[in-house]
Amino acid sequence: MIAMRRISFPQESSRQSIPPADVAAHHDLLDAYSRAVAGTVDAVGPTVVNIEVWRNAGDERHGSGSGFVFQRDGFILTNSHVVHGAGKVRVTLSDGFQLDAAVIGDDPATDLAVLRVRSADLPAAELADSAAVRVGQLAIAIGNPFGFQATVTAGVVSALGRTLRSTSGRLIENVIQTDAALNPGNSGGPLVDSRGRVIGVNTAIILPAQGICFATASNTARFVAAELVARGKVRRAYLGVAGQNVQLHRRTIREHDLLQEGGVLVMSADPGTPAQRAGLREGDVLIELADRPVTSVDDLHRLLAPQQIGQPSEVTVLREGSLVRVEITPTEAP
Repeated sequence: MIAMRRISFPQESSRQSIPPADVAAHHDLLDAYSRAVAGTVDAVGPTVVNIEVWRNAGDERHGSGSGFVFQRDGFILTNSHVVHGAGKVRVTLSDGFQLDAAVIGDDPATDLAVLRVRSADLPAAELADSAAVRVGQLAIAIGNPFGFQATVTAGVVSALGRTLRSTSGRLIENVIQTDAALNPGNSGGPLVDSRGRVIGVNTAIILPAQGICFATASNTARFVAAELVARGKVRRAYLGVAGQNVQLHRRTIREHDLLQEGGVLVMSADPGTPAQRAGLREGDVLIELADRPVTSVDDLHRLLAPQQIGQPSEVTVLREGSLVRVEITPTEAP
C-alpha cells in the first residue's frame, strides 16, 4: 500500500488594491479627455459639411467627401481631389440642409480647393497656427467616411514636416501625420486640436497601413485659400523647362568645389518662356537659382515661389563642363 501525502499549494496572493485617490485621479483624467473631445466636436461639428460631386449635371454621382466652412459667408475648404473637374457639387450642412456649391478654385499642387454656397452667417471653424503644433498633442478628425456623416475619430499628432506627392507631381510640404483614423470620405474634413481649432485638412491615407494618415497643415491651407478666394488659383513662378534629376560626377564636384551631389538636367526649354529667353538649352544642368542650391526638381519647385514672379534672378548651370551664370526672370505659371 502506497502512503499518500497531503500536498499543499501556496495560496494566490491577493491583488494589490489601488488607493481610492488614484482611482479618482484616473477617472478625472479620462473625464477631462472626454470633455476635450466632446467640446471640440460641439464647436467644430456644425462647420463640417458633406460634399457630393457629379461630373455632369445629369450623370450619376461621381464621388463624395468632406469639407468645412472657414468663412461665415459660405466659403468652404476641402480637397482638390474631391471636386477637381466637377460639373455639379452639392453640399449638405450639419443640420441636413442641402445647397448647390460653386468651385471657386482648386489647387492640385496642395490638394486644396475652395467652394462657396449661397448662405450667410454660417458657423465657421477657426484655422490654427500649424507652426505651433507639437508631436503627441491631441488630434480629432471629423468627416463623412463612406457617407456616415459627422463621424469623429481621435488620436495624436504622430509627426510633423512630412511631404506628400500631389497629383500634379509637386511635393506638399509640412504635412501633419496623425493616427486619428481616416477612411475614404474623410478627405477634406478638418483635423482639430483640443481647443477646437483646425490644424490641418485631412487629405490622404496609406493603404493597407493602419494609423498612418495625413493632413495638409493649416498654415498652407490659409495661404492657398486666400489665393483661391482672391484669384481663383495659386500664383507660382515659372521658368518653362522640362527637367529631370541627375547625379553629378565626382570629378565635376571636385573641379568646381560644389557642395551638392545632384542637379536638374534641362531636357527642353519651351519657346517664348523665361528659360528660352535666358538662353537655357537642352543639356544644361541647373545647379543654383537665386544663390540657392538646386539638387532636384523638388528643390526647383520650392524655389519658384510667388515672390519670384517678375524678379530677375541669377541661375547657375553646368554647360559642357563649365559653370555658366545667366540672369532669368520667372513669370507667372500659365
